[in-house]
Amino acid sequence: MTKPIPPKTSRGSIVYFIMNNLPRFVLVAMVIMIFILRGSINDQNTIIAEKKANEIKAERPPINTVILSLSPSTITDRINLPGSIEPWTRLQLMAKVGGTIEEVLVSEGDHIKKGTILARIEAVDYEIALNRAEAAFKLAKVDFERDKAIYQQGVIPTATLDINRTKLQIAKADYDNAELMLSRTIVTSPMDGVIRRLDAKVGLQLSAGDPIAEILEIDRVKAIIGIPESDVTAVRKLKTVGLTIQALGDKKILADIHFLSPAPETTARLYNLELRLDNPDNAIMTGMFVRADIIKQQIKNSISIPFYSVISRNNEQYVYIAENGRAVKRVVSLGIMESWMVQVKQGLAMGDKLIVEGHRNVEDGQKIKIIKSLENIEKMAL
Repeated sequence: MTKPIPPKTSRGSIVYFIMNNLPRFVLVAMVIMIFILRGSINDQNTIIAEKKANEIKAERPPINTVILSLSPSTITDRINLPGSIEPWTRLQLMAKVGGTIEEVLVSEGDHIKKGTILARIEAVDYEIALNRAEAAFKLAKVDFERDKAIYQQGVIPTATLDINRTKLQIAKADYDNAELMLSRTIVTSPMDGVIRRLDAKVGLQLSAGDPIAEILEIDRVKAIIGIPESDVTAVRKLKTVGLTIQALGDKKILADIHFLSPAPETTARLYNLELRLDNPDNAIMTGMFVRADIIKQQIKNSISIPFYSVISRNNEQYVYIAENGRAVKRVVSLGIMESWMVQVKQGLAMGDKLIVEGHRNVEDGQKIKIIKSLENIEKMAL
C-alpha cells in the first residue's frame, strides 16, 4: 500500500492534519467532558446536601435551655497549700561546765519560766577554785595597796608598781572567772517555754557542750508553708494569710506574715513562708498540719461564668448566649479561675443571657426554648 502524498497547499495541509489526528481529538474531548460532568455532579450534590441540612435544621424543634443573666461579681485567684506548725523557738540547752549532775528539778512536759532552775551540777571543785582565786585576789590587792603607798614616798620605781598592778588585775580576772564557773553549776532556763526533752539525769557525768534539755517556746508558734517559685512574687505583697487547722475542728485563723525565705529550702524549689500565730492557751501544738488559703489576686466587678458553660474546640473557646429566641455563638477570652467559676476578659457584656444548660446541643443561630432563667450565680449552686 502506498503512503498518501501530503497536499502542497496550506488548506490541504490543515485538512490532512485534522484527518490524521481526529481520533486523538475525540479522546481529549471525551476526557474534558467527563471532568466537566463530574464537577457539575459534585456541585449538585453539595447543593442538595445543604438543602437537606437546612431542611433538617429547620425541622428540629427548639432546644430546651437554662440561661443566666450576667451581672458584676468578684472573683479571686487563690492557692491552697499545706504546711505544719513549728515552735517559735527551739532551744537546745547545753552544759557550760563539766561535772556530775546531783539534782534535776524539772520533768519533760513542764512549763517553765525564764530563770527556772532545771538542774544542779556538783559544785565542790568550783567552790574550792573560787576560794583559791579569792585568796589570791585579796593578797594581790594588799600588796598593790602597800606598794602604792611606798611608791608615793619614792621608795620603789614605777616599773615595780606597774607589775603589781598587773598582778592585781590578773588575780581579779581569775576570781571573776571562778565565780562565773561556780554559777554555771546551777542550770537555769534562758526563756519561757515547755521542756520537750530532758537529757539531764542524776549521776550523769557531763562535759562542757553536752545536751541538758530541749526547750520550746509555744506561747506563740509559726506555721511553715512551702511557696512554689511561680507564686513568690504574689505572696511578697501580702501581710496576712488565712489558715485552717484540721486537728482543731477546722479552726480558721488569720496569721501575720513573719518571714519569707530568700532562697528555696528543698530541691522542689519551695520557699518557706513563716506565719506568726499567738498561742496563749497552747491549744495549737507543734507538728499539727495546716492549710493556707493564699489570695494572690482579687478582681471586683468582673464577668464570671461557670467553667462548664465554655466549649473548647479547634483551639477556640466560646459560649452561647440567648438573643431573640436563638442561640448566638460568642468567642471568649478567659482569665483567672476560682472553684468552678472563670473570669471572662473579652467576648461578653453585663446583661448578656448566657446559656448554661443545653448549650452543648445547640448550633449558632438555632432556635431555643428558655425553660428557666437565673438572675445570679448563687442560685445555680442550689
